[in-house]
Amino acid sequence: MLWISCFPTASLFLLLLMCFPGQNGGENDQSTDIISVWEGDSISITCSMKGSENEVGTYLTTIIQPVNVIYVSKQNTSYILPALANRTKYSKDGRNLRVTLHNVQESDSNIYLCAKFIKSKGHHKKLSGKTTIVVVKAKTSEVVEQSPLYVNPQQGQSINITCALKSSHEGEGFYLLKTQMQPERVLYVSSQNGSTISPAFANRLEYSKEEKKILITLHNLQKNDSDMYVCAGMLKNSTFLSVNRSGTMVLIKEVEQTHCSDKSWGIYGLIIMVALLFFALICCTLYRVDMKKYFQKRKPNAVYEDMSYSSRRNTLIRTNAYVTDN
Repeated sequence: MLWISCFPTASLFLLLLMCFPGQNGGENDQSTDIISVWEGDSISITCSMKGSENEVGTYLTTIIQPVNVIYVSKQNTSYILPALANRTKYSKDGRNLRVTLHNVQESDSNIYLCAKFIKSKGHHKKLSGKTTIVVVKAKTSEVVEQSPLYVNPQQGQSINITCALKSSHEGEGFYLLKTQMQPERVLYVSSQNGSTISPAFANRLEYSKEEKKILITLHNLQKNDSDMYVCAGMLKNSTFLSVNRSGTMVLIKEVEQTHCSDKSWGIYGLIIMVALLFFALICCTLYRVDMKKYFQKRKPNAVYEDMSYSSRRNTLIRTNAYVTDN
């Protein structure tokens, strides 16, 4: 494929990023991790278990069709979802809970939330923590289609990205996700056409929606917009995310290269002018030397002329003397 040949050293993963606010403020940890793997691989999610006298235990739950994947109490008793029991392992390292899920499937694509419960005034209070976005890339046919595969615009230009669902599926929303260098949710559009746009693309993004397809235009692209952009769909009655495997690779050409070229031409022009002036100086010097030699050759020899004149005079005198004698 063309876009792969342009980047032989790139190992591109399809990542997914969405942010869900915690239910409570204060102690919540709103950081986000992103994991992207193929079916059959393993993943690990680490939840921080900050020490607290009132802490009861830590949960790892899913957000799409919420279920509790695992619960580990402060006393190290645990519960694992039966459907995942033979594929899930966990370990505690200090205050961290590490959960490993083996042989992942496409249905494991979800948003996983670490949460802990504390006892406050006789009641249990949930504190939402770190979010981990897991995308499992299926090896079968895709539900979400996306084009183009690769674009290479100059800085300041615009691009179009098209996301579409296959005709047999009904969606509840589209995501455009920036997933490789600086992961973020660029755009979310619901089935009711409500939208959320990333602040980084405010006033730079436009979209149009038509049934099961959305056309997204990104304007005034900058160097840090270079990334892998992935379309993701939330399907009706689905328990997981559907993600396009290929995505769109966007690589922005830097305008600074043109400025550097202009500077180079300026330097070359200056060098040429100096060389011409130096050549002219050499020619002028040689010309003056040649002219000096020329005039030195043309200067009359006074001694030679005097001797020649004396010789001619003596000859004339002798000739006159002979004539007188006769």
